[in-house]
Amino acid sequence: MSQATFGDDEELFGEAANEMREDVEASLEEAWDALPSADDVWETDADNVLGVLNGLNSALNAGDAEDHLRDAKKWFTMGQRADAFEDADDLEEEIGDLEAAIEDISDAGEQVGELTSTIPALRGTLEDAGPAEDDADDADDEEAEEADADEDDDEEEDEE
Repeated sequence: MSQATFGDDEELFGEAANEMREDVEASLEEAWDALPSADDVWETDADNVLGVLNGLNSALNAGDAEDHLRDAKKWFTMGQRADAFEDADDLEEEIGDLEAAIEDISDAGEQVGELTSTIPALRGTLEDAGPAEDDADDADDEEAEEADADEDDDEEEDEE
């Protein structure tokens, strides 16, 4: 191999390493952008707890972030094994941070999913909880309703 070719190979390898780093950085940026925003997770327009939980569950979706992270890791691993990066500590740290964020989002989504299925059952339990109404209370309620209905009928007859 001639000396000129060897120099060209080094230059090409350097260019490839730079492009590989740019690919990793671009994939990481796309992954961060695909994560839900803090406001999406924090703010709600729901009228009740179940609505809040359903909205939160929808917001806690990492979306395409996992795919972009996978691409970043793929190119990072290839570049690292080829010893193409002079300094890759920053990339490795950012990949770790992104993995942790995606894991946190996933864990929170699972917890919200459990609450979403638990809360309606809890509401039903609480609605049914407590001592059963006495028959006497039921009879008193029925008598009161009948008395109100009789009064309404009497008023209508007086008006005619």
